[in-house]
Amino acid sequence: MSSSLSFSSLIEYLALYNSAEEASVKVADTIAAKINAFNPTESKPFVIGLPTGSSPLKVYARLIELYKQGKVDFSNVVSFNMDEYYQLPPSNPESYHYFMYTNFFNHVNFKPENINILNGLAEDWEKECQRYEAKIKSYGKINFFLGGMGPEGHIAFNESGSKRDSKTRRIKLVDSTIKANSRFFGGDLNKVPKSALTVGISTVLDNSEEVLVVVFGKGKNWALLNTLTRKPTSAVPGTFLKTHPNSIIVADYDAIEGEASTAKI
Repeated sequence: MSSSLSFSSLIEYLALYNSAEEASVKVADTIAAKINAFNPTESKPFVIGLPTGSSPLKVYARLIELYKQGKVDFSNVVSFNMDEYYQLPPSNPESYHYFMYTNFFNHVNFKPENINILNGLAEDWEKECQRYEAKIKSYGKINFFLGGMGPEGHIAFNESGSKRDSKTRRIKLVDSTIKANSRFFGGDLNKVPKSALTVGISTVLDNSEEVLVVVFGKGKNWALLNTLTRKPTSAVPGTFLKTHPNSIIVADYDAIEGEASTAKI
């Protein structure tokens, strides 16, 4: 994927764009092109990993536009979402089930049986995580994993301290994540779930042929700069992207410039 600025002097897998809007169009167009080139069938589906949060919203909007224009078909695409809040029902507007259907699935032609999202209401969350991990592996490989990054560098809900070999599991959310997500719960920290079910770092990196992570906005400056400049470390899970042979971070100028004084390199 080409970027509007060569940043290879810092890190070879960063693509930098003038705005989140421009970047989102490029990412969505790339996804559509990969699906079309794959030419998926029912017996040979294209498998994609999908995130939630504010960063991918414009990507989903562009994919919906491309679908309505007849430029991409999702009928033989299988999706695996990255995470879901623990004990938050799918009917809750802040659940990731609700988010995905409202912002994407309801507007394109995914088959319901091809949509996979962790069940945050599972009575046995360990069994649910094992089931999800096994189902991902049953497809052999995820062809393309689209991800986002949290303000402290988390990938999915793999918070700071998560290990490279982590698998799908339940995880306690750190204070910065709860604070960042409170905007979706009316600013009330007490309403934000304190734990979630999430794919692991290994689940993403060891099962995916290609990984693309979108990082937009000044609020992601610390996460992006630390991811780019530090060696792989559990302190900043995003740094583990460097251990994948085919990964790229797509960012806008706001994310790379941000508030330089907040970057603790």
